[in-house]
Amino acid sequence: MAASPSSPHAAPGVSGQSLSPSAPSPHLPNYFMWREFVWGGMAGAFGEGMMHPVDTLKTRLQSQAIMTGAKNIFQMVRTVWASDGLRGFYRGISPGVTGSLATGATYFGIIESTKAWLEIANPNLSGHWSHFIAGAIGDTLGSFVYVPCEVMKQRMQIQGTQKSWASAVAKGNISQTHGIEMYGYYNGMFHAGCSIWRDHGLKGLYAGYWSTLARDVPFAGLMVTFYEAMKKMSEYGKTKYLPHSDLHVSNSFEGLVLGGLAGGCSAYLTTPLDVIKTRLQVQGSTSRYNGWLDAITKTWTSEGVRGLFKGSVPRIIWYVPASAFTFMAVEFLRDHFNDKVDADAHEVTSLSMDTKSEVEKSA
Repeated sequence: MAASPSSPHAAPGVSGQSLSPSAPSPHLPNYFMWREFVWGGMAGAFGEGMMHPVDTLKTRLQSQAIMTGAKNIFQMVRTVWASDGLRGFYRGISPGVTGSLATGATYFGIIESTKAWLEIANPNLSGHWSHFIAGAIGDTLGSFVYVPCEVMKQRMQIQGTQKSWASAVAKGNISQTHGIEMYGYYNGMFHAGCSIWRDHGLKGLYAGYWSTLARDVPFAGLMVTFYEAMKKMSEYGKTKYLPHSDLHVSNSFEGLVLGGLAGGCSAYLTTPLDVIKTRLQVQGSTSRYNGWLDAITKTWTSEGVRGLFKGSVPRIIWYVPASAFTFMAVEFLRDHFNDKVDADAHEVTSLSMDTKSEVEKSA
């Protein structure tokens, strides 16, 4: 937030709450906002659950280890439905939801906790910098759980049912490098994790970790920065242009709209990082690029700016609804449960104080 913590008109942050002069003196324990970890985890799982079928289609289209014959998303929908039915769209949802739950919890929890610490203890870092740093830290911590879950999820997504997987392997309809056997079928998240660990160790579970982090950390920082900035602009617009209006927009709806816009803008700006990550991961045994810098240089030289922004449209289409659902869920949970939690905590505290007073009187 750009406003000073001591200002009575401090703009609301992601939590929709202002840091007013009546706030308690900042101590380290007060920086840890445990409720944001809970709301963030639930919202992340909700967003993943809503968008998982689309993610399955995207993963199958992008992966080299898919059933051949589907050249676009509409053909892929028919392919998945014909071979696996409705369940085919939800393959890998267990590790997907687990990873998103962990990432959502750390992302929103660390955003609020770190942002409070930076803005109160280090006012020089307040504003957009605090938002960016908080989002980046939250996503980094979540990546320790998210990346292994992503590896398991994507492998399970491209398999479909055991029958369709076995049929495709038998017919040779799986694209794979000559001489390398395709991995076996995974019956579930636990089986996938154990199999990958047995065959490839920790390295297999964290495949593509650094390239994923290089793409997702800037995205996470930009997304919360854009969201905070747009919330501040929204508040400013209401105050300036509709000072006496009775118009009320719920935080959930605002989170849906602004969250989607923030996710779309961040996705577009980080597309070059996604392009380089993808090209490094799919170049195969014949290495065309020798690291990130070489990939950026060669892409820029041969294709220019357009080459670095290839795939920006489907990336935006994916992130807009995913971000919108997540922020909407977070704002909904804050609006409906924060006051109840505070009231319950106050009631317990009052009961404890009353009991202590009665004990002292009887003594």
